[in-house]
Amino acid sequence: SPLASQSPPAVGRALGFALSHTILDSSSSSSSSPPASKSPRFPRDAISFVSVGDGSVNNAHFLSAMNTAEYAQARKYKCPVLFAVSDNDICISLHGFGWLGNFLKRLHMPVYEAVGLNILDVHRVTQQATEYVRNKQRPALIVYRDLPRRFAHSGNDREEEYRTKTEIAKQQEANVIAGACFQATQLGVATYEKLHDRYIEIMEMTKVAFDKASAEDKNTDRKYLVQTNSAPLVPVTAEHIYPHEAKEAKIRAKIGSKGDVMRKLMNATIDEALALNPETIYIGEDVGYGGYYKVTDGLSSCYPHRVQDFPPDETSLIGAAIGLAQVGLVPILEIPYAKYLDCGADMFFEAAIMYWLSNGTCPNGMMIRLQGFGPGRFGGNFHTHNSLHMPPGIDVVCYSNGSDYARGWRYAMEQVKAGRVVMSVDCTDLLNRRHIDLEKKDNGLICHYPEDDWLPFSSVIVRDPSGKRIASSDVPPDSLAVVTYGTGVVEALQLGGDVDGEPFYVIETPLLSDVPQELEMLMPNLKAVLFADICKDGGHPYATTVTRLKAKKLLPDRWECVAATPTYNPLGTTLTFTEASDIQRGLQTLNQ
Repeated sequence: SPLASQSPPAVGRALGFALSHTILDSSSSSSSSPPASKSPRFPRDAISFVSVGDGSVNNAHFLSAMNTAEYAQARKYKCPVLFAVSDNDICISLHGFGWLGNFLKRLHMPVYEAVGLNILDVHRVTQQATEYVRNKQRPALIVYRDLPRRFAHSGNDREEEYRTKTEIAKQQEANVIAGACFQATQLGVATYEKLHDRYIEIMEMTKVAFDKASAEDKNTDRKYLVQTNSAPLVPVTAEHIYPHEAKEAKIRAKIGSKGDVMRKLMNATIDEALALNPETIYIGEDVGYGGYYKVTDGLSSCYPHRVQDFPPDETSLIGAAIGLAQVGLVPILEIPYAKYLDCGADMFFEAAIMYWLSNGTCPNGMMIRLQGFGPGRFGGNFHTHNSLHMPPGIDVVCYSNGSDYARGWRYAMEQVKAGRVVMSVDCTDLLNRRHIDLEKKDNGLICHYPEDDWLPFSSVIVRDPSGKRIASSDVPPDSLAVVTYGTGVVEALQLGGDVDGEPFYVIETPLLSDVPQELEMLMPNLKAVLFADICKDGGHPYATTVTRLKAKKLLPDRWECVAATPTYNPLGTTLTFTEASDIQRGLQTLNQ
């Protein structure tokens, strides 16, 4: 890829080779922990190889990967990755101008150079570089010099606009394979007759492969393409739930007998996931000491090899998670603030598309924990972001309380282990909040840690006008409802279940990336519904929800949608976020 987006995952693979053996081998021999469900996919002495063109060394992906590899080297972490650069001194139409040589002088890793048209030199130098990387468990880079670019960059690349006809002809004549064949015959390794026979053999193999590909069914089914966005959902049963480990995690998190705040239940949830799944690792920025909100407090001491800090670079962080998944580990990846996801956006979208792109042959199951989301008075827009990226291939969930967080994560982690990518969005305002009504101090957000339950993506949580949880089947016909999630649930409950004498139900939809099946089943019982989205208007998940419900003819005649103000969040105020007053006005509009 000219974007060099293959580079950060390559570093992740390199970091994961030895780590996967350390974790999975020790787990299989330990009687004190559950056995790992996987074994290492690669031998302990494997190395990660990644190649780019000389123009791609300028790309942020490559620079990020190089920096992380050198950081690992400085920290004495095992990182056996070999970067290869094919140097033809041109990037599409931009000439090199000697920049590659200047770039290489800055590196703190060995740089090997081979003559690209000399196959023997290529073999010899590549072998040297490979042996160094394998034996030292450190990164290195190899440059294949003076390689001709025989053809244009792509079909619509007008090469004649920036190269003369003489230059183009000269490059086309420089045949790498022809030179290699000449060297082989000169050294007596092969004869031209044998090489010709091999050429015919490869040509026949190519034709067979082409004919096979041509005979495959063409992509004419949109539904099929959508189904291949992610690995199939796996059923979760009581066999996947371990009450003993849940109870132990609850004790370690010091959750009180009367329940506790969401942050503590989240800590126990992650602890439980690590305890049950030895192949699971937790990576992020500042996670070792507990993170900015103490959600991972104490976990690094319980799981010293499996809770790891990374430098503040979301591109490498997400890329590393992709690579770690490729070697058989199950990464939980923490992004410290929701806005910081933008810094690693391309790697995020790479994680989303990988299953579809490989037709399911290369799943990279991971949990992305996106914190620093939603209302807050401190930090301004960069620490109170309330927009979400939801590309195809990623399940996005957001919970309003610690109990449902634990139940939802148990289901989600089973999907992650099966190869799906899940992003769990944490509302900062809820982490340490105890009360729904701050004046009454009702302890409405203090929850007990569930030890034997789970919450599927298809589920919704329903509260009647008194705020009591009820089954969705108990919602009576012709009801008025607020559909919301995250802090929107708390804002809706503050209204007391009644607006201008009209009672309403609160329906929470933790799944944001699709319409929960249970919500579809509920819709015929609703005479009117208000969708209260806590994301900014214009990029809010419920815009998609409403569209899909409308397409299925499930929307009632009376419905409205409110969302957060389409601007940025200033410091020192919660003015721009979806509040109880917005929900109240929306309900009043419905009742007119």
